[in-house]
Amino acid sequence: SCDWESDMARKKKQPEKDKIKTTGEYYKLKTKAVEDLVTAAVENSPEVSQEELDKYRHRSKISLSHGVKMFLVKMWFAGAVCFFIFWGLGNYVADQLDMLVVFGVVLGMVTDLLTNNALRFFARTEGENDRWMMFPKKRYATFFLNILYAVFLLFCVSNFYQILNLLLLRITGATEGVPLGVEPILFGLFYTCFDMLFIGMKRLVQSIVSDAKRSVGR
Repeated sequence: SCDWESDMARKKKQPEKDKIKTTGEYYKLKTKAVEDLVTAAVENSPEVSQEELDKYRHRSKISLSHGVKMFLVKMWFAGAVCFFIFWGLGNYVADQLDMLVVFGVVLGMVTDLLTNNALRFFARTEGENDRWMMFPKKRYATFFLNILYAVFLLFCVSNFYQILNLLLLRITGATEGVPLGVEPILFGLFYTCFDMLFIGMKRLVQSIVSDAKRSVGR
C-alpha cells in the first residue's frame, strides 16, 4: 500500500516538473526573441539572398524592368503636377511667365517631398534608386536645389514644345495655331526624359572624374 501511494505521488509531481521546465524554456525563448528585436541593426542582421527576398514580393503578370518602373513613377508625379497645377490654375493665372514659375516651384517641391521619397521606398536595397535622382542625398539644401532643377527642366520642356509645334506647323502647312498642346501624360513623358538625360550626363561626368582620380592615384 505504501509503495502504491509513493508511486502515485511521484506521478503527480512529474507533470508539474515538466510544466515548470516547459514554461522556463518558453520564457527564455521569448526573452531571446525580444532581445534580438531590440538589438536588430544592419550590422548584426544575417545576410539574405536575393532569391529569398523575391519569394515575398508580389509578382505581376506584366514583367517590367526596375528602371522602367522608376521611370513611370517619376513620369506619373510630373503628370499629376501638370494636371493639378497647369490645368487647374491655367484659367486663374493669366501671365504665362507667372504660370511657369508656379509650375516649376511645385514640380520641385513634389520631387523633393514625394517623388524622391517614393523612389527610396521602392528601393529593394538601401541606396539602390539613388541613381534615378539628381540629388539623392536628403538634406535641407536639396529642397531648394530640386526647385531650381525643376524650373530648369520646365524651361527645357517648354522650349521643346515650341520647337515641336513649329515643326508640326511646317509639316502640316498651317500658319497659326498650336498643333500639340500641353497635357499630363505627354508632359510627364517629356519632363522625365529630360530629367533622365541630365541625370545620365551627371553620372557620366562622375564616372570620368572617378576614373581620372584612380589613374592619378596609380
